Amino acid sequence: VPAPPHHTGTVWWGGAGTDTQHSFFHALHQGTQIVPADFIGTIRADHAHEDNHAALLANLLAQTEAFANGQPSDDPHRAYAGNRPSTLLLLDALTPESLGALIALYEHSVYLQSVLWGINAFDQFGVELGKQVANQLLPALRGEAQADDPVTRALLAVIRDRG
Repeated sequence: VPAPPHHTGTVWWGGAGTDTQHSFFHALHQGTQIVPADFIGTIRADHAHEDNHAALLANLLAQTEAFANGQPSDDPHRAYAGNRPSTLLLLDALTPESLGALIALYEHSVYLQSVLWGINAFDQFGVELGKQVANQLLPALRGEAQADDPVTRALLAVIRDRG
């Protein structure tokens, strides 16, 4: 099957913004590839640490503002182009219902993208090879066989030595 003539697939990762801003926010704000970002927050905290929650909300709003507006600077390390696409999703509170709705939103997004791209979002072919190789490696992990790949053999030796 030939690959679609356009980029497909999205990658979802994340964490609390104040924890992640030093790991990947530099790339999102100043990287050479523009990556749309979804920001998700809750209006009401599910804990009594209101000051912490307010700080997280302020950082959430600040990141979306910085994505949109950027900041000019003569120093290229401090220049932010802005005009970076983002979506802000605000939940009233994190509840089973709101979490379920959020998961359903992303599941539906995957389906819609697959329709637009002309691919099958429900196939298992994308993970099939990894499962097959894992089944072949289980005996090697137990020391009952050798792995075919030399790098994997070396990694198995490290695992056995440290285990």
